[in-house]
Amino acid sequence: MYFKIKYPLFLFLGFLLTAPVQADLGEAWRLLRASRGSTATYPQIVRHLVDNKLYFASIPYIKEYLTTSTGATDASIDAIIDEVVSQVGVKQFEVLPNRFLARSRAPMLQYILAKKFFRAGNYDEALKSLNATIPRNHPAKPYALLLEGSIHSITMKFDSAVRAYQECVSLSDSQISRARDANRKRQITTNRDYCTVGIARAQFAASDYEKANLSFLDLDKSSYVWPEILFEEAWNSFYLRDYNRTLGKLVTYKAPVLDFIFNPEINVLEALSYMEMCLWDDTGKVVDQFYGQWEKEHEALKQFLVTQGKNYRYFYLLAKSRKEGRVRGNDLINTLLYAIVRDPAYIELYDSFQMGRDEIEIANRVNIPNFKRILNANIRESLLLQRDLVGAYVRKQLDLFSSQMAQTFVDMSYIKLEVLDRRKATLYSPELNMNRGRGDVQNLKRTDKQYFWTFNGEFWADELGDYVFSLKSECEK
Repeated sequence: MYFKIKYPLFLFLGFLLTAPVQADLGEAWRLLRASRGSTATYPQIVRHLVDNKLYFASIPYIKEYLTTSTGATDASIDAIIDEVVSQVGVKQFEVLPNRFLARSRAPMLQYILAKKFFRAGNYDEALKSLNATIPRNHPAKPYALLLEGSIHSITMKFDSAVRAYQECVSLSDSQISRARDANRKRQITTNRDYCTVGIARAQFAASDYEKANLSFLDLDKSSYVWPEILFEEAWNSFYLRDYNRTLGKLVTYKAPVLDFIFNPEINVLEALSYMEMCLWDDTGKVVDQFYGQWEKEHEALKQFLVTQGKNYRYFYLLAKSRKEGRVRGNDLINTLLYAIVRDPAYIELYDSFQMGRDEIEIANRVNIPNFKRILNANIRESLLLQRDLVGAYVRKQLDLFSSQMAQTFVDMSYIKLEVLDRRKATLYSPELNMNRGRGDVQNLKRTDKQYFWTFNGEFWADELGDYVFSLKSECEK
């Protein structure tokens, strides 16, 4: 699924590539020796490296060129930068200060700059970078529209958000049809799916739950994004007071095929749904089970994060080990790592690292010993950063999960207190119906687009995620 040059291909093409590689890189070596410390020839050097698929080897030259230039870069180097970023990913250049990124008009770097403005909460500058420098026909435009939609949603301009997401879906579909390799197709497909979900999210944020309910259905269940969206669909049903459908969405996460999903808020929403139906015992079971399963494990996770600190190499190796199927130690950490290594963002970072390692094969065929050493040093420098970027992402996700767990314990405590209060009120309200009639079809709600199946001798394998409980609320008189 993810494009990677295999070693046998190099063995097969070795004799074909040797001559042109030496000619192109020989010219790059001549330009480097003639530069005498100046970066003026770096765009030409980078061009030769890129022509030979040495993207990671070119990164130090691009960064030095950007940090030493006194004015705006020209269109030729911007085009090369775009090509390199599209191959190695945006993270390699996010480490550059904004003032250096702003020197280039390369759409990819302007997208990176917009992301950094977005994270800093400077939404006006983010939109300026997105709209002023990224043309509609550029490969980065669908990603820019996803970011634009997110900005409009955060600033509560929901109609603008929906329009940006809709345009993103349209442009993404157009690029998917033209994509030539599986990696590119997967990336743009995932972007399209996030934009599809963005429409529903904007409608949910605008409290238009009925529209959001239908918009969520536009996401195909084969999408990488779909498993995490079940939780958001469940919240939407909760706000529609359709607690049976909320519980049905959440129980889907118990399916073995979704065992890589970990979201502690799922348990909170499950407990809240039972509580809103006055099913006190069910609420208590969810709360007690969560505490019993994760309380000690969470304390161990917090201590683990303190002990390892920012040892990004360790976190890279830890995730790599989990990706290869090795399980050891804390159940919670193993569960979280399994979720992380299935995350599309982690996969992008990890695959870029593996692609960079393949460049070593190209560099080692260079017949100029001094230049070979320089190229390998450049690749090593870029790969060490890429490895640390992967490790930093793993560390950040574990820390995020730990924070979510801590908040979940707080939420569960409040739910227990709320149940006690409501249970006390029930004792003084004998007129409430306490007949625990469960599983009655009459308790189901559905729209014209939803069907009811009796499952008498039938099994529908494609109905994953469409379960609905049929519990009767005990709050009703």
